[in-house]
Amino acid sequence: MLTPGEAARRVEAARLTDEIAVESVEIGTSFLQWGPIIAGALVAAALSLVLITFGSAIGFGVLSSSPSWRDASPALTVASGIYLLLTALVSFGLGGYVAGRLRERWHPTAHSNVVEFRDGVHGVLSWAIAAVVSGLVIAASVAGIAAKAVGPAASPTAATGEPLIAYELDRLFRAERHPPQADLSYSRAEAARILLAATGRQGITPEDRSYLVRLVAADTGAAPPDAERRVDTAITAATTAVHKARRSAIILGFCTAASLLAGAAAAWYGACAGGRHRDEVAPPLNWRW
Repeated sequence: MLTPGEAARRVEAARLTDEIAVESVEIGTSFLQWGPIIAGALVAAALSLVLITFGSAIGFGVLSSSPSWRDASPALTVASGIYLLLTALVSFGLGGYVAGRLRERWHPTAHSNVVEFRDGVHGVLSWAIAAVVSGLVIAASVAGIAAKAVGPAASPTAATGEPLIAYELDRLFRAERHPPQADLSYSRAEAARILLAATGRQGITPEDRSYLVRLVAADTGAAPPDAERRVDTAITAATTAVHKARRSAIILGFCTAASLLAGAAAAWYGACAGGRHRDEVAPPLNWRW
């Protein structure tokens, strides 16, 4: 039998041992562990790249250099945005889970809220790195596709938005035989700038319309009534094309921002779930949905 004094001394010694152990764990284990963070980011970036590529293959990518983007309906644009949202939830959630599961276990006496917060921070950092890496990859891919589409022999006078209304320009300057002195490269660029200006709220001015009619008649040899009919058709078609491109860009831009925010929440939740599985702790009842 232990005396009351010996029992008190043993309890005090055990308490001091636990405090020393907790302090050693806190000192020996840093707040951030970049190995699990980078691993989760790589998993999230790779999975998101695979899912986005698969979505583009089945028709969920309406932003393309192909002329088939004109056939994209608003429903397809919304479906593409929803698919992008699901892609972010799955990829960033898995990346956060990997980051939380691979992180070193803290001392069992550490408060659960502290452990959950640190796991969540690891998941959010994995999300941030994966988002930056994915953005750089997508930007590089889009730049490469644009460079191939323009080509090295592109005219320096080409308008910025000319690829958007390239078909309208083809129809505008279509002719069986062009006059010998016609410079179609500069004429197309000038006509593209006029048509893009005509898609604004102010519309096309009478001076620009008259000049465009004369330009088309001179470069194609068409009669003035035929040139006027071509110009009116091109203005209507260019306005429709630009408005459709703007609408698709707005919808997909909003869906992209929403998917990134949802991906951050999924990474936090996945990291917390991975930490609980790592520590073999059952999730709370309000998480079992």
